[in-house]
Amino acid sequence: MTEEQRTIANNISRIRERITESALRAGRSAENIALIAITKYADLAQTRLVALAGLKNLGESRPQVLWEKSSALKDDAIRWHLVGHLQRNKVAKTIMSARLIHSVDSIRLLEAIETESNKVNKITDILLEINISGDEDKHGFSPECLKETIEITSNLKHIRVHGFMAMASREGGRKKAQSDFAAVRELRDKLSENLPKNITLNELSLGMSGDLEEAILEGATMIRIGRALFENV
Repeated sequence: MTEEQRTIANNISRIRERITESALRAGRSAENIALIAITKYADLAQTRLVALAGLKNLGESRPQVLWEKSSALKDDAIRWHLVGHLQRNKVAKTIMSARLIHSVDSIRLLEAIETESNKVNKITDILLEINISGDEDKHGFSPECLKETIEITSNLKHIRVHGFMAMASREGGRKKAQSDFAAVRELRDKLSENLPKNITLNELSLGMSGDLEEAILEGATMIRIGRALFENV
């Protein structure tokens, strides 16, 4: 094992320890919380080392990079996640590479995913991104329009919604982050009754390295970690 491999493996181990400790405090099992390695800070070689260390959930913010890395890393066990903004003209290639798209943030994007998925007779798995903080520079549905969005999505035959993704406010620190995550959980609970067949809200993609503890306390099932996995590499 090279020094770089060892460093990445140790970083992954430390993050997993934080997840386990937080899950215990929340009365939850760490086995029900997926660690997503956000590899936008890593080149292809470093991304391969993450997978070799046993972390097979890999996430990218840019669709083009996801296409390139998923093509280069031929490992059937790797599950690719898109966590960044997706433009409609990049949907066709993205749905063939990503196991889960976290960042579906508009009706027009939903319709584009439906159209492209229909063309290849594929069911595409997604999360709906919520702009829970109300920050103007962030993408996502407003909480107020989620009920209507779910109604529209219920008529799309090639999309499965598994839950929500959100990011905490840039201001306010960890206390505000926990409040934002709690608001997402409460929205999920409120909307979970009488859902159509193509929608379940079991997954909450919340929390990054600075607020993963708060996210887990509020029910996160997926934690997105980037820079902390590559410290000192």
